[in-house]
Amino acid sequence: MTSNDIVLMSDPRVAAVPVQECGEALVDVRDHGLRVDNRRSDDTGAFAHLREGVLTRLLHAQDLLPNGLRLLFVEGYRPPALQRTYFEAYHDELTRTNPHWPATRVREAASRFVSPPEIAPHSAGAAVDLTLIDADGQELDMGCRVNANPEESGGACYTDAPGLSVQTRANRTVLVDVLTSAGLQNYRTEFWHWSFGCRYWALQSQQPTALYGPVEMP
Repeated sequence: MTSNDIVLMSDPRVAAVPVQECGEALVDVRDHGLRVDNRRSDDTGAFAHLREGVLTRLLHAQDLLPNGLRLLFVEGYRPPALQRTYFEAYHDELTRTNPHWPATRVREAASRFVSPPEIAPHSAGAAVDLTLIDADGQELDMGCRVNANPEESGGACYTDAPGLSVQTRANRTVLVDVLTSAGLQNYRTEFWHWSFGCRYWALQSQQPTALYGPVEMP
């Protein structure tokens, strides 16, 4: 799969997917046996929450890992206001560095790395950013850091990026295999971003509706 084959979050087909909100609660993953990294933590602990159905599938994926490996949870729920802040900041950065780009190209490029706020899986509690750690708690080599944008990583953030080492490719394959088997969908511009129940998941899974829409944390 090339970058041109990837359906971006800005694709009108994503926004066109209807949401049939199922009403599942946001739950704190720290109470359920996942290793949680604090690099994206916030004062309210919102980052460590997911919808119940997403958490269930993550725990199943962890059970599928080879002995000695675990998932490292980095970020889940993101309040809509914070998602808008992230998107606008990256959008503005791309506008400054590419002043000749039309607005449509800037929006499309921004959506490679940050979802447009109105359809963002993180703001539905439906998406998780994560990676793998070994028995000593050390992150496996995945080719670039979690949350490295395409410019910083030279494109290595793409799940199927060319030029990765044999070990990096093997590590990513383990992550992809267990999460796919558990029913999650990857946003293939970011090896670490996986979702279930959102509009993007519904489109990629050929489901008629999404299960989760944007939600405010109580």
